[in-house]
Amino acid sequence: MTGPEKTPTGLDRGLTDELVRTIRAELREELREQTRKQRRTATLYAASGTAALYAGAALALGLGLVIALGLPAWAAALIMAAVLGVTAFLLRNAARPKPAPDAGDTTVPGAGALPEPGGAVPAPPVTPPGGLDAPAPPPMPPTVPAPKSPRAER
Repeated sequence: MTGPEKTPTGLDRGLTDELVRTIRAELREELREQTRKQRRTATLYAASGTAALYAGAALALGLGLVIALGLPAWAAALIMAAVLGVTAFLLRNAARPKPAPDAGDTTVPGAGALPEPGGAVPAPPVTPPGGLDAPAPPPMPPTVPAPKSPRAER
């Protein structure tokens, strides 16, 4: 350190305050512009989703009416409910994130799952949790110790 810091004089303080106000105003205007664009995009996505919902409902109604030409109306409604339920299930499963495979896992999925000629199923290869270069975890005890009863302590 070269010495005590100087306190800003009136001129320095005025310039600093003006610079801070200018930067804040520019940032505020930039954020308003970005928010305006994002609001428009979100509104268009919401309108698109609403239109798709009504289109799907009209399609389901049309298919139900076609099925009702050959079957009673209640059977057509049950068939359409089942079709829509299966579709919802498949779409939900497609939307779920898939677990990423471990980068250190070099085992082939399903390898060693077939029984050997002797009839015993081989155990899967043991890979340490941290990968092949990680130290092996400490051995586990063969049994879990029994909890102590409160009367034994007396």
